Amino acid sequence: MTQFLRHYLLAVQFFTRIPVTGRLADWVGFSPAMLRASAAHFPGVGWLVGALVAGFSALLLAGLPDGGFSPLVVAVWGTAFGILITGAFHEDGLADVADGLGGSPDRERALIIMKDSRVGAFGAIAVVLALLAKVSLLALLGSVTSLLLCPALFMAHVVSRTWPLLLIRLMPHVGDAAGSKSKPLADQISKTSLLIAFIWCFTALALVFHALIAIEFIAFDDDALAWITSLATALAASGIAFFVMWRWFWKRLQGFTGDCLGATQQACELAFYLGLALSL
Repeated sequence: MTQFLRHYLLAVQFFTRIPVTGRLADWVGFSPAMLRASAAHFPGVGWLVGALVAGFSALLLAGLPDGGFSPLVVAVWGTAFGILITGAFHEDGLADVADGLGGSPDRERALIIMKDSRVGAFGAIAVVLALLAKVSLLALLGSVTSLLLCPALFMAHVVSRTWPLLLIRLMPHVGDAAGSKSKPLADQISKTSLLIAFIWCFTALALVFHALIAIEFIAFDDDALAWITSLATALAASGIAFFVMWRWFWKRLQGFTGDCLGATQQACELAFYLGLALSL
């Protein structure tokens, strides 16, 4: 349990801006092996980020007037809050991938562009479109029912952080081994780590599903089961997005980089919201 907690806190330290400093950081420690083991808790980080964003959105929904532009306000501020927590870690990966794969058809040249810290036209366009898509979809979901928006936020953050781990399992790391911060993380992932990640994910799914079932029986809401079906559709859409990203990286790079993990998380999160919106 101690190792479990240390690996989880290391994942929080690596993937978010939530401070793990001072004596706590000393207790957690660091090594490439620990960072590799912390990959199992990537969906667990989604639990934390998703819960914070969903809770923040719920408070805004409770305080703002019903109807009107309230869902849009919640979508914008909730998205901004999520970026503040993560430090735009995954959006940065999306921008680098868009610049690299959009900027050159040549594999080696694309990898060089992806390492450049400057943001080009393709990267800027990709991030802007991703943020617009996220805000518009969340505003749409919030306008349909605020009851579904917060569970959707929570699940999307967990599910979208599970799929990238399959990239690590299925593909080789092709980034700069010497300069990549993600190399120890992406070097390999064991079956045990994958099992832990899936437990994080499936526990979140079960929690939300049972909550919606409870709402149906307690509140006699006939739409609850329909919402469960919609969430299952959203999960399938997220899986399709992962497959598309996996095929794209394999075709263009014959592997993945740390930026590819961030881009995959963003694509799977957006696909989750889109699948949910379409199913409704």
